[in-house]
Amino acid sequence: MSDYDQQVEQIRLYNQPILDEFQAWLEKSNLSINTIRSHVQNIEFFAEYLFYYEPLRQLDEAEDGDVVDFLMNWFPRKALWASESSVKSYITSFRKFFRYMVESQRISADQEAEIRETLKEGKEEFLGAVRMDDLVW
Repeated sequence: MSDYDQQVEQIRLYNQPILDEFQAWLEKSNLSINTIRSHVQNIEFFAEYLFYYEPLRQLDEAEDGDVVDFLMNWFPRKALWASESSVKSYITSFRKFFRYMVESQRISADQEAEIRETLKEGKEEFLGAVRMDDLVW
């Protein structure tokens, strides 16, 4: 196994309790099973993005720039299902996930506020990034 593969596996193992606890946190909010599953899957896919490029990052190391790059570049190009509705779903998932991260004391409230502001200010750009007529190959 390569060093990269070992690092990825370590990060996956590190992230798994975060994802499990996020799911449990969502379950307390009386969301439907499908909605919970969607949010968890969205964050799992984001976690994959975080170790796709150097430097490899854990979920609790994600910053607003990671969210921007994911929604503007990586997701529209790598996910065949990328659409305006899926971007909206990711924005909602990110809001919930980073709120959970603050409540579980994994990130600061300032970090979460910065990410929320980035999501709010960049929403139209994020949606534009997946419109077929805007994609440049």
